[in-house]
Amino acid sequence: MKYCILIMDGAAGWPLTKYDNKTSLQLAHTPNLDTLAKQGVVGLAHTVPPGMEPSSACACMAIMGYAPDVYYSGRGPIEAKSMGIQITPADVVFRCNLVALRHGKMWSYNCGSIGDEDAHPLIQALQDGIKDRSVHFYPGVGYRHICKITGQPSTLKSICTPPHDISGKLVRGFLPHGIGSVFLKNLMSSSEPILKNHPVNMARQSRGEIPATMIWPFWGGKQCQDLPPFYDLYGIHAAITSGVDLLRGLAKLSSIEVLDIPGVTAGPDTNYVVQTDGALQALDKYDLVIIHIESPDEAGHNGSVEEKVHAIQEIDREVVGRLLSTRKKGFRMLIMPDHPTPIDIKTHVSDPVPFILWGDGLKGNGAEAYSEIEASRTGFIIQQGHLIMDMLVNGVGVIK
Repeated sequence: MKYCILIMDGAAGWPLTKYDNKTSLQLAHTPNLDTLAKQGVVGLAHTVPPGMEPSSACACMAIMGYAPDVYYSGRGPIEAKSMGIQITPADVVFRCNLVALRHGKMWSYNCGSIGDEDAHPLIQALQDGIKDRSVHFYPGVGYRHICKITGQPSTLKSICTPPHDISGKLVRGFLPHGIGSVFLKNLMSSSEPILKNHPVNMARQSRGEIPATMIWPFWGGKQCQDLPPFYDLYGIHAAITSGVDLLRGLAKLSSIEVLDIPGVTAGPDTNYVVQTDGALQALDKYDLVIIHIESPDEAGHNGSVEEKVHAIQEIDREVVGRLLSTRKKGFRMLIMPDHPTPIDIKTHVSDPVPFILWGDGLKGNGAEAYSEIEASRTGFIIQQGHLIMDMLVNGVGVIK
């Protein structure tokens, strides 16, 4: 048996008043997803345990078969693992966005989707310009970077707000606060003069693009332990393709192979065809392949219905269509978002997400299409999202 998991990051959402109370999934034309929904098992899964932050770290960990309330210990170190950053017990590691403020408000949590070619020189300038040798910056993907702080354990107790939670809001009330926050706020202030007149930012402004005006640390954590190897838990060899460090980090922690497929990015410019074809080729070697696609989530954070619907439709056509037409026998699929990213609030929520389990041994349970509403109508709800991996691989609870 071969298996494929497709994670459509942030694709779920809330009904949109201006669009006849339909969600983005309902607005999108998704004939392939609808076909799978009619033929497979459809329901809702809670991927974020009660009381935990509805981040992709927790939610994707659950989809990959690991209970977040048991294994999750902070997102920053997971992304650092992907980047090969060495972490000691004396270090605290934060995700560190390049952001843009204007008139005291969060203008852009991602500097207008800044690319590596602009972001990496800015991160190097921060490394060179901030003289505190306990602070180290590491360039990641686009606006997503890592800040490692040595010998300042109290910073981990700071209360930090993800910048994508406060788009368009005054940032004054959302700066780090509580124990250890002074160090972080001073670090953020120190970044401003370094970034202000940097040639990269000057060039971006001349082109009408959004400059990076400050760093924004959040999602801190300490050195994390490896997860139990995926093969030991499920008895199959797995690989993953993703454009973000988080998923690659989770893969390395769980001894899942990371596929290097050129053209896979963390934005709407990702090459869906190349990513899917690469994943299908990997199934010749591996038993299971995970395809993670970030574009619906980015559109949700941008508050764009059009972008989100377009991303979902591209995934349906170029990814799901290929999976559906290529593999017929000896094959099962799991398709789901990790969490909803409602357009109205531009950030994540912990609501359950709709899933499809499709393939050998699985029969339809009454859904007529793929959406939050149809999934709810089936009445099938998985309260602990990490159990869905056992359903996919072993048919537990879905094969009678």
